[in-house]
Amino acid sequence: MLLLTFHSCLAANVAKDIFILAGQSNMAGRGGVEHGNWDGNVPPECRPNPSTLRLSGKLSWEVAHEPLHADIDVGKTCGIGPGMAFVDGLRANGSRIGGAVVGLVPCAVGGTKISQWARGTRLYNQLVSRAEESVKDGGMIRAILWYQGESDTVRKEDAEAYKGNMERLILDLRSDLNMPSLPVIQVALASGEGKFRETVRKGQLAINLPNVRCVDAKGSRLQTDHLHLTTMSQVHLGLKLAHAFIASFGRML
Repeated sequence: MLLLTFHSCLAANVAKDIFILAGQSNMAGRGGVEHGNWDGNVPPECRPNPSTLRLSGKLSWEVAHEPLHADIDVGKTCGIGPGMAFVDGLRANGSRIGGAVVGLVPCAVGGTKISQWARGTRLYNQLVSRAEESVKDGGMIRAILWYQGESDTVRKEDAEAYKGNMERLILDLRSDLNMPSLPVIQVALASGEGKFRETVRKGQLAINLPNVRCVDAKGSRLQTDHLHLTTMSQVHLGLKLAHAFIASFGRML
């Protein structure tokens, strides 16, 4: 039955509510990863659903499954991120999306600074290309979910420039995707690679562009590396992102 439902979703080219997942390792997902190995634990909120698809690295739709970024954030061990729990939260909270086919577009790459996502870079071009591919068969991009900045906490100048760089990135993506009102939900850091975490967080929390919201991950439980969120922290973050989307943008559906 699962296989039949899956093929029906793809064959019908039904309209999909599409969400772009971008940023660095905590968006790509390191939940359950210790010493380079993923423990394989998939919480109920992150289990496959025939109505939740992902755009693979080869640009084909498939039933979404953890780790979502395994063929995108290559060269690293991926685990649980917030994406699957985000969709589960949309459905659990009675969003109209609950009855639709949701498409997730993984784009996050671990260890990347925001300068590596600027317009014209490989990561930026890849995000735009995957986003455009995701709507070729119908559907609409509903939001970009962004979790990044840990790598910008090392150098003071990078941390101080974060707010301006993030605002520019949002405006460039909206322009190049021809979606001037595209919602963006960013995550304020829970951790950082350097001592300027609070400087980056201050910039994230101060962004005041239309249709931009911030979900704060501060206080989330971290793994033993003190950098990456645990599996359950990722689940909780995904649910918080879903609540923020419904509260702020549910009227746009």
